[in-house]
Amino acid sequence: MNNKSVTGCRIRIMSFTSAPNAERKILSILKVLSGLQKPAGSALISRQLKDRGIELSERAIRYHLRLTDERGLTQLVRERDGRVVTERGLLEIQRALVKDKMGLSISRIEQLAFRTSINLQNRSGMVPVNISIFSQDKFRDALETMANVFDQSLCVSNLILLASGGEKIGDVLIPKGCCGLASVCSIVINGALLKAGIPMDSKFGGILQLRKHQPVRFTEMINYNGTSLDPSEIFIKARMTSVREAAASGEGEILANFREIPAICQPIADSVFSQLRQAGFTGLLLEGKTSETVCEVNVEQGKIGIILLGGLNPAAAAVEAGIETENHSMSTIVPYDQLKPFAEVDNQTRKSVSLP
Repeated sequence: MNNKSVTGCRIRIMSFTSAPNAERKILSILKVLSGLQKPAGSALISRQLKDRGIELSERAIRYHLRLTDERGLTQLVRERDGRVVTERGLLEIQRALVKDKMGLSISRIEQLAFRTSINLQNRSGMVPVNISIFSQDKFRDALETMANVFDQSLCVSNLILLASGGEKIGDVLIPKGCCGLASVCSIVINGALLKAGIPMDSKFGGILQLRKHQPVRFTEMINYNGTSLDPSEIFIKARMTSVREAAASGEGEILANFREIPAICQPIADSVFSQLRQAGFTGLLLEGKTSETVCEVNVEQGKIGIILLGGLNPAAAAVEAGIETENHSMSTIVPYDQLKPFAEVDNQTRKSVSLP
């Protein structure tokens, strides 16, 4: 066991001592149980794993479930009902999110885009989100700081989801004594285009300079296929943004992402972008022309350069204000109908005695 501090909250996290292959299987089983949010047996778990491309027999699953029971990660409800994941198991899943980042960021983007299932016509389905965690005593200050960023639409969407300590956002458990805020991730645009049959090439995340509210050029960039960490998290920790200033005056440096799509797909893409805006996703900042440079970035022949706003811009503003924040970009997916406009949630939170 080891202790870890998260924005002033102490968490006890269990480390596995089993072989790497067994650990991956156990983590996969825990994630299935967490996603089901109800007791499940080996047969159901096996089917769920198969849907995720993991072949594991019921016998093997029963063996691993005995191990998770011994470690306190799962608990048998009743023999016929199956098991549920425990709070310790949820914490182990959260720790695994960090380990997931050991792969290239581009792989994480592709996975989340595939899992995105937003239906833009009936406003349903799953939406990818980033999660920012604040200590409870600083949360009101954080909301006040982030308000202008949402008002000025310097984010992917003004739709958010809040959770108190001990609650979950997707499969991420918010630590006790903390509050979590889920902001929409720019990968929602990747996912929507993918469902429309349009491939999107995610190039890099960077720092974008704004002048008179208009994008000028990228001052910093990190290629997705060359890093295991999300560029936005790196830039926030390095305090390289001036999002608050950009929201207040239109002059500053914000988080943004650069993508490319085939020019032949532009008519369909523009239709998807329009539907995204109507559904509350305003992350498309700039769309270039075929093969033309966009904000001093060269674009491949036959493609169109696209700039998307960073979903963590509100969290970056909080960090700029000196509010301690733990950010998990490209974190998980949540149902669209759980998301609420920031202004509505902010007003309710300010009136409430406890948070959120």
